[in-house]
Amino acid sequence: MPAAPGGYDRFIKDMHVGMEKMMQDMHADPPSGNPDIDFLVMMVPHHWGAVEMARLVLRDGRDPLVREIAQSILAGQQTEMQGMRGRLEALRRGGDDYPSLSGNRGP
Repeated sequence: MPAAPGGYDRFIKDMHVGMEKMMQDMHADPPSGNPDIDFLVMMVPHHWGAVEMARLVLRDGRDPLVREIAQSILAGQQTEMQGMRGRLEALRRGGDDYPSLSGNRGP
């Protein structure tokens, strides 16, 4: 296995900092009493954590396949977060419509 890139210490430190922030953000809001809302409230920062991790591996990683996975995560997670935020807003407004979720899992 090839040696770790020279900036590995910075990479792993930034990964740990990002994971801690994600966990704090996931639990920042008190429970709402609604499983659908609480799921989305926690999933948005969880997906944002994946975006941040992907950015770090794009900054420091070398493997072209891992970099391709990271690029895919950047595109996919951001689309999913947009859909989750939209649905969260609708649920908080008391929305009871159930639109099609085909495609981007949108609101």
